[in-house]
Amino acid sequence: MRIAEIAALVGVTTRAVRHYHHLGLLPEPARRANGYRDYSVRDAVLLARIRRLTELGLALDEVRDVIADDAGRELTEVLGELDADLARQEAEIRARRGRLAELMENPPSTEGPVSPALARLLSTAPAVDSPIGAKDRELLILFDTGAGHEEFYEALRPLAQSPDLLDLYRRLDELADAAPGDPRIASLADALVDSVPAEVLALISKAQGKPLVAGFGEALLDDLAPAQAEVARLVMAALALKVAQEQEQGQRQGHGHGHGGSP
Repeated sequence: MRIAEIAALVGVTTRAVRHYHHLGLLPEPARRANGYRDYSVRDAVLLARIRRLTELGLALDEVRDVIADDAGRELTEVLGELDADLARQEAEIRARRGRLAELMENPPSTEGPVSPALARLLSTAPAVDSPIGAKDRELLILFDTGAGHEEFYEALRPLAQSPDLLDLYRRLDELADAAPGDPRIASLADALVDSVPAEVLALISKAQGKPLVAGFGEALLDDLAPAQAEVARLVMAALALKVAQEQEQGQRQGHGHGHGGSP
């Protein structure tokens, strides 16, 4: 048989046959005097086996293992790995479809689709036309690119629903053209620190020691006006101090309990 004939018999393209030759999956047959390859029935059987294995989802290097000599892997082993991989893909597809179903019930924001947990948080927050409010929303969406933030979003819910949130946004917006030494900065920073729910502080404490992406803090401050950036610095410093104090208090309490002391 010539290459076009064996390809037609097995139901593959001549290009695929040549590719299998190139990869060493299908040995090249002897050539006739006229230079054409002369394929045997044995070649057709091997080519059909390659086709069946690839249709099962095996990669070509896995096919090579299956059709190799005794040093190759057993077919049952390769098929078991393939089945496990397909099961994983099925689970991922079910999870993605579940997320899509939630998004269809709660259409995504104009910024694009977000996780169901963040969508629920944003739906509870009041609609604002505040520039700082928009930045706040953008940061949450950026934060949402990671995974496992449901607990944090739930902790933010009291702040998102607080009537004070709009006033805090307004006060920050008013600092857009102010100098870094504006007298309103300190009191606004205090108000922002006081607005942070205790549950958020606890999560910040739990996350201590996990490094931020290099340069993110500087980029965040650079995105704000000078007076707004000064507020942000004061807030971050105050929150860090609060977290450190709470951790120190917890260590003291744990140390006392560890000695079996009683009040």
